[in-house]
Amino acid sequence: MPYRSRPDQPRNLIAQIEDELRDRLREAVDHVSLEVLVETRRARGRAHPAADNPADRAEFEAGIRAFLERLDRDVAQDVPDELGRTLADLRTRHAADPAARLLDVQVTLARAIPDYWQRFETIRLEYTAERVRSGGQGGGLLRQLFGR
Repeated sequence: MPYRSRPDQPRNLIAQIEDELRDRLREAVDHVSLEVLVETRRARGRAHPAADNPADRAEFEAGIRAFLERLDRDVAQDVPDELGRTLADLRTRHAADPAARLLDVQVTLARAIPDYWQRFETIRLEYTAERVRSGGQGGGLLRQLFGR
């Protein structure tokens, strides 16, 4: 897909690249959340999610945050100290918007780690399989049993 230049974007090439990377990451994470939502509903014989349903939208948003948290935990393992300090600083920003904070961390990791997208894909496959197997609920067997 060609680069989509927008008038509200800065003309600085580095900023444009970072904005494009952020857009690609946001799209990929949205896709994972939607895929998990659809597959878990299919496995349970439930209707597909509807964009205009507030409960479905909330479940979709929760899926985005859960996947970003998983990426944050798994991709950031064994990073160099300097990158670790940068990530720690990013994690303290955007306190009011955890998803934005987690996305900033992923943008930084994607720029710094040469095999980021391979790691992303591995984690996506594991995460999707785990969530579909568990019916879309995180937390494992005890969470399912006790409904917490």
